[in-house]
Amino acid sequence: MIEVTHLTKRYGSNAAVDDLSFTVEKGQIYGFLGPNGAGKTTTMNILTGYIAPTAGEVMIDGHNILEEPEEARKCIGYLPEIPPVYPEMTVLEYLKFAAELKKLPKKEQDALIAEVMQTTGLTEMQNRLIRNLSKGYRQRTGLAQAILGYPDIIILDEPMVGLDPKQIIEIRELIKDLGKKHTVILSSHILSEISAICDHIMIIAHGKLVASDTPENLTKLMRGSGSLELTVAAKAADARKMFGSLPGVQSISVTNSTEAGACDVMIKTEGENDLRKKIFYLCVEQDTPILRMQHTHISLEDVFLELTEDHPKAPAAKKKRRFGFGGKAKQEKTDDAKAALQDSDDVTPEEADVMKYKTDENETAEASETGKAAETDRKE
Repeated sequence: MIEVTHLTKRYGSNAAVDDLSFTVEKGQIYGFLGPNGAGKTTTMNILTGYIAPTAGEVMIDGHNILEEPEEARKCIGYLPEIPPVYPEMTVLEYLKFAAELKKLPKKEQDALIAEVMQTTGLTEMQNRLIRNLSKGYRQRTGLAQAILGYPDIIILDEPMVGLDPKQIIEIRELIKDLGKKHTVILSSHILSEISAICDHIMIIAHGKLVASDTPENLTKLMRGSGSLELTVAAKAADARKMFGSLPGVQSISVTNSTEAGACDVMIKTEGENDLRKKIFYLCVEQDTPILRMQHTHISLEDVFLELTEDHPKAPAAKKKRRFGFGGKAKQEKTDDAKAALQDSDDVTPEEADVMKYKTDENETAEASETGKAAETDRKE
């Protein structure tokens, strides 16, 4: 359905998307995860034809998004993070406008609009101005325009941002229903929603795809799929030796406990091994009381944090040496500010480059003025 090959998008020296390749199969719900600034929205904008990539290829149902944009876009319904609605229109007027833009057959427009309003729960709101709608109903209106005409692929960027719990449940059920007839790609920071809705999850970090699998299989990418936390009445060295010999133990860490004469043990297991019974009988055999035992499973949040935090970051820019009073401290502060600008979601890469240029220009002027002042002082 969608084939992305070596996709790259650069803004100057900054790579928002870096050699990204993946395939989206028909009839599944895909979750697109990543920390802020990872490149999720940029990737979605390229998939929908809103921006062009620096390199790489995107095929939508056999159509190249650059060479055949109109044919490719016919296959896609897109809901950006901020719904592209017109507040001065009513819901019905807006959907009629969207139907005209999509070039839907005029004879079918009324029936299609009525159907999507029924699907998204907007029928009773059709004659209300969009400006008077709640956040949830504006989100539904944006979703209605995305699925109008029932395209094969529906792309939703942060569809649950700003919604209350009741609205999140309603949108979740709506997305599940859409997934029965369409291929859905959705990005979200709400990991519990992603795991509850999606059949397949793709995790992106620093513009690169670091994982792509089902929610269940992703948890197996960790060092183990579960862990045991114990407090036992034994010395740390004895506990390490005793539990380290058990089959199925992938790693073990032992620390002194706050309880006198005891130690805390963390055991990570391989696969789906449950070692509780073996540990119990081993402790009975070794006459070692178990003071506490807790079995924990690795969550999607754990997987997300490990995969995104361990991924190498882009190398930091070299610091240029500045002369003058407080020059080194000023340069370090400036470099931190530049890094913050590049990492900020509120500043585009182009704006960051411009602001960086202006900052360098101002610093050069300041250095020049400092140099002139120092030279004057020396002469005097």
